Amino acid sequence: MTSTNDLRRSFLDYFGSAGHTIVPSAPLVPQNDPTLMFVNAGMVPFKNVFTGLETRPYSTATSSQKCVRAGGKHNDLDNVGYTARHHTFFEMLGNFSFGDYFKEQAILHAWTLLTKEWGLPADRLTATVYHTDDQAFALWQKIAGLPDHRIIRIATKDNFWAMGSDGPCGPCSEIFYDHGDHIPGGPPGSPDEDGDRFVEIWNLVFMQHLQEADAIVGDLPRPSIDTGMGLERVAAVMQGVHDNYDTDAFKALIAASGALTHTATTGDNQASHRVIADHLRCSGFLVADGVLPANEGRGYVLRRIMRRAMRHAHLLGAKEPLMHRLVPALVAEMGAAYPELVRAQPLIEATLQQEETRFRQTLDKGLKLLDEATAGMQPGDVLAGETAFKLYDTYGFPYDLTEDALRAQEFGVDRAGFDAAMAEQKRAARAAWKGSGAKASDELWFDLADEVGATEFTGYASDTGEGVVLALVKDGARVERAAAGDSVDVIVNQTPFYAESGGQVGDAGTLSGDDLRATVTDTSKQLGKLWIHHATIEAGVLKVGDGVKLAIDVARRAAIRANHSATHLLHEALRQRLGTHVAQKGSLVAPERLRFDVSHPSAMSAAELADAETAVNAKIRQNGAVTTRLMTPDDAIAMGAMALFGEKYGDEVRVVSMGSDDDGETYSIELCGGTHVSALGDIGLMKIVGEGAVSSGVRRVEALTGEAARAYLSARDDKLREAAAALKTSPDDVPARVAALVEERRRLERELAEAKKALALSGGGGGGAPAGPETVGGVPFVAQVLDGFDAKGLRGAVDEAKQRIGSGVAMLVAVNDGRASVAVGVTADLTGRLNAVELTKRAVAALGGQGGGGRPDMAQGGGPNGDKAADAVAAVRAALEGAAATA
Repeated sequence: MTSTNDLRRSFLDYFGSAGHTIVPSAPLVPQNDPTLMFVNAGMVPFKNVFTGLETRPYSTATSSQKCVRAGGKHNDLDNVGYTARHHTFFEMLGNFSFGDYFKEQAILHAWTLLTKEWGLPADRLTATVYHTDDQAFALWQKIAGLPDHRIIRIATKDNFWAMGSDGPCGPCSEIFYDHGDHIPGGPPGSPDEDGDRFVEIWNLVFMQHLQEADAIVGDLPRPSIDTGMGLERVAAVMQGVHDNYDTDAFKALIAASGALTHTATTGDNQASHRVIADHLRCSGFLVADGVLPANEGRGYVLRRIMRRAMRHAHLLGAKEPLMHRLVPALVAEMGAAYPELVRAQPLIEATLQQEETRFRQTLDKGLKLLDEATAGMQPGDVLAGETAFKLYDTYGFPYDLTEDALRAQEFGVDRAGFDAAMAEQKRAARAAWKGSGAKASDELWFDLADEVGATEFTGYASDTGEGVVLALVKDGARVERAAAGDSVDVIVNQTPFYAESGGQVGDAGTLSGDDLRATVTDTSKQLGKLWIHHATIEAGVLKVGDGVKLAIDVARRAAIRANHSATHLLHEALRQRLGTHVAQKGSLVAPERLRFDVSHPSAMSAAELADAETAVNAKIRQNGAVTTRLMTPDDAIAMGAMALFGEKYGDEVRVVSMGSDDDGETYSIELCGGTHVSALGDIGLMKIVGEGAVSSGVRRVEALTGEAARAYLSARDDKLREAAAALKTSPDDVPARVAALVEERRRLERELAEAKKALALSGGGGGGAPAGPETVGGVPFVAQVLDGFDAKGLRGAVDEAKQRIGSGVAMLVAVNDGRASVAVGVTADLTGRLNAVELTKRAVAALGGQGGGGRPDMAQGGGPNGDKAADAVAAVRAALEGAAATA
């Protein structure tokens, strides 16, 4: 028996020896066709080569291409498990000529491989050609010697291939294998062609024409060849079975499923085991190529596939999650040909286990509701659409899973009722949105979300991508086109641009196409699911429906990633040093810096900040991996993940883990939808540059990473060297030199203050004071106005004046920069009838100020009018005279 792996290797070796370049399979997520959800045919990776948009260093190629048909137009999901040849995942063997050989060589290669290399009996093979393709008909006669009745002309589009309404096209020639007259069915083109006797195994496409608007307008200058042979189908032929699921590749997975569930793999269980085997292959390869379960786009298709298999595992009686336990069997079967399976095995297992654990939590409830709803129904009856929608909305049952669950009982589902219930939910959501106080002009985005659906973000795995323009918005209104000079908001079906959220700024970059060049300055999000690219058209015209290439500013994104990951590390470092009360209260993750707000009651000390900074840089130097997992919010928080302040979480979150402690435990675990470095060493360096208060109980830490941190430290070093040169010392000695200078200045200031005070008390301070006190109201009174005297020294000077006069009142007024400060002292023997506070208030009023405070023996105040200093002295003198008059 020829194994599936042997057939794959034999096919590639045959064409490799015939001069074809063996090209590895492209990822399942299309890199060159934004209209496709998944790569669904072997020629998809070569599409731009066929159209002339791309050149490669070879003119012939061969590949075994991974393909998925489980969403959109090419959707085989409903039939998988119940027919012999429907799969969600399959491999397409192909050989390709890009303007090199054409029909004759293609037919010769096919006939040689099938009959001479693989030994298939010629009398079991039948060819079809397009009804007008006399050349292909003649070549089959010449090369294969097929009789006329086994070269069948087909007049339908089944034997004419086109890349689209515009582009290359041409007739096909299909090769069928006859499984024998014991199987019902007739040859292609006959009334019984839908039977299973004749099975197509290979399709040869002869690209020779060019069409526009579905009409042929000319011939291609370099005709090309595109062939596709389903590996699973030809394996069935080569292994002498009629059913793809009886081939070795599937039998190994089905046997593993039977062993783990302790159930028979035939009879009533057959469909369930087949579904599990097929969907395991599809799920494993999609996860390996970067697709994870989600509620939109490709991730939603993956979730549907996973949950369909998981329901069948439940039907087989599996009490615990099953799918992840089958991954080793998948890797053993296909890992040698596809090493990405081996690399991604831990992620595949973790993803399947998490998804099945989560699904099982709701499966029983959903099936109970389904049982209740179908009680009393008879075969042929139809389940109400409202019930199907409740299963979808409440329990996460995709519509097709409900259909599949009812298939065995021969019940249908009211699809129209389901769609009506979905529409009603959208109407209610719109009404609630309008009632939330949102601007009426923003209803534009709600209309667009209903019309075009959610944008799929591809930027976790790629910095570039292709998309189809779904809508353009200019000046708040939808437009069909935008030209050079226009600023326009662009919505595409999928994008690598991150839209601002969770503190991370939106991406910038470029949009391009045929003669189109546009700059994206920012990316924002509307209604949580529409990515808005704020773009300026630099050249060309952009129209709705155009395919565009999207490229983010890679250097800018790299800086943002570094800052975002550093924020997570800083959060944990602060929690470990300040306490678990530290929680994020906001952040800004920009390319040039990070800003991080946390709850903390007081200013952080320099030592605390330095300690946290040291801890973060230690993790950076460890260069640990940054990993992402999808989980429910509850499960994520239960495992220790921290939620971001202000974020609203749905039923699924991304959990970002990074670094490890000395005991091997994960250092930082947070719920985060942002982009991050793949390894902590990519951050390079983190430097805290500021800390301050934001509001009561909230502190803000600012930091730099990578090149920005290096430039900051370099600039500080330059300033240090400048300071050292000015001080005529070395950079290492600058702190000691500055400390000495500061102490010297303080000493000189003290000496100057003492000299000014002595001068003032001696009458030389510029106030024209008398040599001794005068008597006012029977009380000795000394007063002086001092220009440029430090107001801080007034109290001490007044105390000395009081000591000198022994008994009486001392008053000093210091005038600086137009303002005046005043101090009044009353000796202890006079405080019974004179109050320094009251006297000071009189002086302050004269200076244009208010108040004045202190004790009965000493008070101080001031006012804005320094030119009224003499009036302040006069006011105190008058107060003393008044006090004597009333005594």
